[in-house]
Amino acid sequence: KVGDVPRSRRSCGNDMRLAVLFSGGKDSTFAIHLAKRAGHEVVCLVAMQPKNTASIMYHTPNIEWTKLQAEAMNIPLVIVQTAGKREKELDDLQRVLGELKKSAKIEGIVTGAVYSTYQASRIQRIAHTVDLFCFNPLWQTNVRSHWHELILQGFEVVLVTVAAQGLDKSWLGRKMDERALHELFLLEKKHGVSPIGEGGEFESYVTNAPLFQKRIQIQQFNDTWLGMMGTRHIQQAVLVSKNETRKTK
Repeated sequence: KVGDVPRSRRSCGNDMRLAVLFSGGKDSTFAIHLAKRAGHEVVCLVAMQPKNTASIMYHTPNIEWTKLQAEAMNIPLVIVQTAGKREKELDDLQRVLGELKKSAKIEGIVTGAVYSTYQASRIQRIAHTVDLFCFNPLWQTNVRSHWHELILQGFEVVLVTVAAQGLDKSWLGRKMDERALHELFLLEKKHGVSPIGEGGEFESYVTNAPLFQKRIQIQQFNDTWLGMMGTRHIQQAVLVSKNETRKTK
């Protein structure tokens, strides 16, 4: 039930030292943007890397390439290995947050949860256990407004996994612009595809954002397809000037 996560958790007091649960996708990247815009200090990013690629809790495609995004934003990154077993994978997040509270003096954790009560409620419970504030700046944001704000603010978002009817191979690596959004919302009407992607319909990777000092140029990749699910595996990517033309192959 969406209401299980209080709306009050969308905001918190000023000047807090925060860690961000970071996947490299649109929502967690936008959450960093909003946290900093609200006056908070983002001390570090925490990327969970599950061995189980079917992890319900954590984003898995191209998680190792969060290192390039962290470098672009000049924010320290902590990559945490986890087996990715349901519910038990939460223990690893609780452990690292407890350690960061001591070593980095963090006061809260930021998530990019929009409608996923499964994710938001569990992170909130972990935060409560280790006495940290849980900040969900995107909670219950209007989906259309969310997407349009991303584009308006200059976020470059590409899809790196698709797994829903209507999302065929042409969507892999596709940059999300107004035309793509229009098609995505048509798929919502036709097939019930969630345009936010929190049901596993798609995963994204951010190649440019306002906080990036340089943009990410994906130079090599490998696409795989199994049944209705396709994934673009980034094999080589570099940071380049924001004015440099993207080249991929």
